Order: sequence, then structure tokens, then C-alpha cells
Amino acid sequence: MSSHNRVSLAGFLIALGIIYGDIGTSPLYVLNAIISGKTITENLVIGSLSLIIWTLTLQTTVKYVILTLQADNRGEGGIFSLFALVRRRKRWLVIPAMMGGAALLADGMITPPISVTSAIEGLKQIPSLGHISQWTIIYIVIGILSMLFFIQQFGTAFIGRFFGPVMTAWFLMLATLGAFHFMDQLTVFKAFNPYYGIRLLMTYPNGFYILGGVFLCTTGAEALYSDLGHCGKWNIRYSWIFVKSCLVINYLGQGAWLLSHHAGERISSAMIEGGFNPFYGVMPDWFLYFGIAIATAATIIASQALISGSFTLVSEAMRLNLWPKLKISYPTEAKGQLYVPAVNLLIYLGCIGIVLHFQKASNMEAAYGLAITITMIATSILFSNYLVIRRTRSVLVYLYLLVYLTIEVSFLYANMDKFPHGGYVTVLVGGLLFMVMYNWFRARKIKNRYIEFVRLDHYIPKIQELSNDRSVIKYATHLVYLTSADNPKEIEHKIIYSILNKKPKRADIYWFIHVDTVDDPYTSEYKVDHIIPNDIIRVEFRLGFRVQPRINLLFRKVVEDLVANKEVNVMSRYESLEKDKVMGDFQFIVLEKYLSQDNDLPIIERMIMKLHFWIKAISLSEERGFGLDPGSVTVEKFPLIVSPVTNLKLKRVEKQYG
Repeated sequence: MSSHNRVSLAGFLIALGIIYGDIGTSPLYVLNAIISGKTITENLVIGSLSLIIWTLTLQTTVKYVILTLQADNRGEGGIFSLFALVRRRKRWLVIPAMMGGAALLADGMITPPISVTSAIEGLKQIPSLGHISQWTIIYIVIGILSMLFFIQQFGTAFIGRFFGPVMTAWFLMLATLGAFHFMDQLTVFKAFNPYYGIRLLMTYPNGFYILGGVFLCTTGAEALYSDLGHCGKWNIRYSWIFVKSCLVINYLGQGAWLLSHHAGERISSAMIEGGFNPFYGVMPDWFLYFGIAIATAATIIASQALISGSFTLVSEAMRLNLWPKLKISYPTEAKGQLYVPAVNLLIYLGCIGIVLHFQKASNMEAAYGLAITITMIATSILFSNYLVIRRTRSVLVYLYLLVYLTIEVSFLYANMDKFPHGGYVTVLVGGLLFMVMYNWFRARKIKNRYIEFVRLDHYIPKIQELSNDRSVIKYATHLVYLTSADNPKEIEHKIIYSILNKKPKRADIYWFIHVDTVDDPYTSEYKVDHIIPNDIIRVEFRLGFRVQPRINLLFRKVVEDLVANKEVNVMSRYESLEKDKVMGDFQFIVLEKYLSQDNDLPIIERMIMKLHFWIKAISLSEERGFGLDPGSVTVEKFPLIVSPVTNLKLKRVEKQYG
């Protein structure tokens, strides 16, 4: 748990710098998305502002800040942390967890482009630049995003210290600019009455679809929960009071400016393409350069937080066996700071593709928000199960589900209007990511049908006999196998076959390592079972789902502890080396499966397994995934026969002599 979990100025600044980038930069594009193609009227502006205020209140404040933050998994948050808390209640809960995680990753491909593009398009407001072309803006955006993704490999510890002060300046700027325009039209304060929002939905032509634009004001709410571990729930709760106040003041100021300067005017798509944006409209001309600069800095920070969150999300999915193994680097010593090159490349290519495909922020607004709605629905389902585990009264659980599923399904329905306008992009990407997760999960279930466990004590005499058989060439002083057997008295049959049958492997000490992924995010402990002292030893690691299984380092530490306690003799047993007290060699055996042709699987399962092994071939190998040194690893391939062919038709015929 972070040292900043206690309420403090440092925790407050960290919360501002890390958590609120996405939701904090939404004033750049929310009102633009709502008013595009509409005539500015008091009914439209005040109704929209009312919907924004009450969405921030019900969805962000009540659901996430007050309720969901209670579900902290030893100080950590996010959809997979929540899933880890409830996964033992119902097996099917893995489906909303995977859907939510996939949608969150897909959303990560459109958030940086829309934020940065909205900020850079402010250059169109500066008369001295003339009419800056959209392609110039696209080149600037691509340059900023390319630099941002490039620096991920070096870590963000240095620039991270500036996030808090920059975002503090950003929110103060939002509040100042908004308050400056209150006097333009004081009627905007009627927006605090939810009646005007409901009236807009009921009376405006196709008014329900306005929710698609309104929803953009709360898209960053999921980050409040995902980044819980960085600064603690109370720092988030206190800082949210400040953030929400600044956001609401700015939205009200934008609304007042619209009513004062553009009442009765139709905001055409040509106007928006030409740079019309109430966010920049509330800025004095002399302030534009500074406003655009700080807006760009804020959107870069928002993008950085989302990229880092994607790395964490994928690493958690890997530990929960919901994602193929990928290479993970640790650029700095900062806790939670990690870098996943494959994910960085995937999101970068997605972001550049989004920029080139949509080109304008207004086009991205038409596609944005559809995927993240699915994540919010998934969070509601998982959190309701958390409430059940906490013995919350049934009536309150059902009330929670009724209120938030009604709100979020309404947003989803309204956002479906975006599907033909580009929403299909994030749905397609999210669907592909979900397919990867589902395939990895389902294939593991199919493979588990094949795994055969046997009693280890039945084979101990044979293993000891092999260990003492000098007619067999010694394979290694220490032979190490990774086992998936939860029961210490059992072992996979394939491991016994590898030791005794395939090619007898004589060793002085046989080690069996089992890794148990636990629901507590940062557990890192082990226990040792001396099955036969100095002959057969089992080591069980209990690692949290946020702890990387660097088995090479962890196992070395265990051996050091055992040697220090005089529990094991790791010296070489070769006669020429033993007298000089040379350390014995350690050899890891990794058993790698391949899909045998001798399977008779149903067509769906056959497709799942073929896709699974194709994904496995392009992902990280088993030994590198466990952090093993390739120089001390032997990979043994063996066939995976899940469903053996039983009705083989073969007829013997007698040879004819003539």
C-alpha cells in the first residue's frame, strides 16, 4: 500500500496528477459534442448542463467516489482487483471482468487522440497563425503521441513529479475561466435543478441521444477506482471535491458564454471544423497561448496515466491467467512502475490509427464513450456481488443494481447511436481483446481436463533409486520442475514420465516449485516441504496478482535461506568438485505442450485450441514468462491429448498369396 494513503498534501497532489487526467480534460470536448448540429437555446444549454452536473454527481461521486472505492483489495483498485475479491462467489463473473477489462483497453486507444487533438485544435483560435490546416494539427498530435509512447521504456519517475502541480494549475484555470463568465448569463445556475435535464430528454427532438455527448463528462470515472493504490481512497475523496467544483464551474461558464454570444445560432459542423469550441471561447485572446499550452500538458498527463493504467491492467490479467504471457520491464524502482513493450506498441499503433482515421476531434467525439460504458456496467455487476459478500441487505443491493444499470444501460443505448459514426472501431478492438482473454481462459479449462495428477509417494522409491543409480549419467546436481499441483502430495504424471521414462534424469536433489496466485495484490511468501530431506523438496510460492513471478530470483532467495538454516546441502556431488566445495548446478525443466493430431475435439473446442496455440506461439515463452534464465532451462515438448480418438476404424486383412 502506498505511503500516500493517509490524507496529506502529497497524496492530494498525486491524486490530482495521476487520477483526474481523463475526467479533468473532458471540458475540452463535452459541450462541443452536445451542441454540434444544434441551435443554441436556453432549453438545450441549461438542460445539457443539468445532465452534466447530475451525471458527475450520480455516476462519478456516488457510484465511484463514495461506493466503489470501498471495495479496495488491500489498498488496490480496478476491475481486476474487484474481480479478485468476488471471483470465488460465482464462476460466471469472469465474463463481465474480461468484458470490462477489454473495453477499458480499447478505450485507451481513443482517449489520448481525442484529448491531445482537442487541445492542439485550439491553435485555430489564434488569428496570427492564419488558418492552420488540419493536417498540420494531425502532424503535431502524432509527434506528441510518438514522443509520449517512446519515453515509456525509460519510466516516468522524473516527469511524474510535475504532474500534480501542472494539473493543479489546470483545474484552477478551469474554475477561473468559468467563473469569469458567470455574469454573462446567470440563468445557467438553474442547471442544478434536475428538472431541466429531464425536460430536455423528454421534449427535445431525439433528446435521448444527447446522453451520448453528456456521457463524455464521466468517462474518466473508472480511473478513480483503477488508480486507488497510488494515493488511497481518502485522498481521492477529498481531492474530488476540489476537482468536481472546478469542472462544474467551467461547464457553467461555457454554457453562459454560449447563451450570451451564440443564442439562436445553429452550430454547424463546418463551424466546429473551423475551430469553434466554447472551451477556448471563454478564454481572452491574450490568454490563448498559455491556455493551449497548459491544455496540451494536461492532455499529455491524462494520456500518460491511461497508458500506465493499461500496463497494470494487462499485467494483472496475466497473473489471473486471463492474458498470454508478455515481457514486462521495470524502468524504475518506483512501486507499480512497469512497462509492457507489446502493450505500448499495440496502444501506440491504435492511437495513430485513430488520429489518421478520424483526423478531427469532432469526429472522435462521435465515436468516443461506447466502449467505456461496457466497463461501467461490468463494474456495477461485480460491485453488487462484492456487496453481497459484505452481507449488505438484499434490498440495498437490488436498489444499487436498479439505479446504476438503468443509468448505464441508458448511456449505452444513447451511445449506440455512435456505432455507425466510428463507435464500431472501439467495439471491434474491444471485441478482439475480449476474444483473446476468453480464448486464454477457455483453453486453460480445456487443458485442465487433460492434466493427470498422481500420488507422489508412489514414485518416491523409484526417484530415489534413480538418484543413486550410477549407471545413469547424471543430468544435474539439482533438477527443478514447475508443477501446477495444488496438493503437495500430488504431482503431474507428465513430470514423473519426464524423470523416469522419457529419458531418465538422474539428479542429487529434485525440486518441485508451485506458484499460487492469491487475491491479495502484494503477497510475496513461500513455504518449503522437505518430502525427503536433501533428496526431494517442494517449494510453494504465494504471490499476489500484482507481483511478477520472477522465479529465478525468488528461488535463488529460497535456496540462500535454506543454506543459511542448514536445511539443504547445495554443493556439487561430482567427486572432482565436491572436495573443493563448488556450488552444484541447477537445471530447470519446462514442459511445453503442443496440440497433438490424435485429438477428437468438437469443432468449437478445436478452433479454441488452435487459436490458443497460435497466440501462445507469438507470446512470451513459458521459461521467460516465469523469469527463468534461458541458460539453465531445458524445454521438453509433449503432446496435449485432450480428447483421444476412440472410434478408430482399422480392419486387418489377410495377405493373399497367389
